[in-house]
Amino acid sequence: MSMLERFADIIKANINDLLDKAEDPAKMVDQYLRELTDDLAKVKQETAGVMAQETRARNMLENNKIEIQKYEDLARQALKAGNEDDARTFIAKKQEYEEKGKSLKGTYDVAHQSAQKMRQMHDKLVSDIEKLRAKREEIKAKVAVAKTQQDVNAITSGSDKAGEAMAAFDRMEEKAETMLNQANAMEELNKKPADKAEKLEEKYEKEGKLSSVDAELAKMKAEMGL
Repeated sequence: MSMLERFADIIKANINDLLDKAEDPAKMVDQYLRELTDDLAKVKQETAGVMAQETRARNMLENNKIEIQKYEDLARQALKAGNEDDARTFIAKKQEYEEKGKSLKGTYDVAHQSAQKMRQMHDKLVSDIEKLRAKREEIKAKVAVAKTQQDVNAITSGSDKAGEAMAAFDRMEEKAETMLNQANAMEELNKKPADKAEKLEEKYEKEGKLSSVDAELAKMKAEMGL
């Protein structure tokens, strides 16, 4: 690919579009910056050569104009001196240079347009490089923040899972407590109904024992003369 063909790609390139499409903008900006820096070195060398051709074509055109003017002046001097044949010779020479000037003008126009394109590409490259250098740290900082946010999101997701596990344990504990309550209820239901006669029997046996104690106590006090 020639430098002028590469020129079309560089001029059309939009840095922001390239960065938006990049999976890793930080790596993309470094890679593109290296490519542009390499291109700039080549463009400078190529531009210098094209500008030299432009200068040479312009100098040849200017020198040709000087020759045209010179022979026109000589023709006028010859006419003033009454030498019409000499004037005719000078005019013929002037016309030769005028014809040559048309070719030189075409050569200069092409060289001038090429030089303009090369300078335009050079200026575009310099501008893009300056923009990328200004954006590089900003982009890398944003990428670092994004990666940190991803890590935070991962940790948060882990915390959510821990919370879900705790909730599951709470549900298991609640279920176990329900089972225990059911077991206690079954135990209560399985107990025999209370027997009223047995309760009364215990009552009277207790009262009988108290009466026996009181009787023996009274007898003891009598024997002791109390």
